[in-house]
Amino acid sequence: PGEAGKTTVMLRNLPNMYSRAMLTDLLDGLGLQGRYDFVYLPVDFKTHAGLGFAFVNFLTTDDAHKAWDSLHGFRRWAVPSTKALEVGWSSADQQGLAANVERYRNSSVMHESVPEEYRPLKLAAGRRVPFPAPTKRVWPPHESFGSRAQR
Repeated sequence: PGEAGKTTVMLRNLPNMYSRAMLTDLLDGLGLQGRYDFVYLPVDFKTHAGLGFAFVNFLTTDDAHKAWDSLHGFRRWAVPSTKALEVGWSSADQQGLAANVERYRNSSVMHESVPEEYRPLKLAAGRRVPFPAPTKRVWPPHESFGSRAQR
């Protein structure tokens, strides 16, 4: 994987039926419990299905490498699927816990109308902790938020 100092990965090719809880169960089951502090699995608000990707921030680059080695090509899903997971580094502007918190704290996904399980998850020592409060008004998501454009 390379790239010293990076800690945030993007997981691609997740089954659309996967939830954030299923993803954290998978990470924990691979021995990564307490080694990550942020998880976000975007969801289509109309269908309630995952969009097939997620962001996970690990505590260290070594933790991210361990996850990469365990997850890349993963196929033993908790739901029927033939998908093989792909792991890659998240973009440079979305590396680390602070960058991820800043990216989402004022996002419409944090609006009170959005179910908690569809929001980004912040953890400390493997336990959910409150996400930092927004610094400006958070608008509700557009009705089409998360849905794939079909034209």
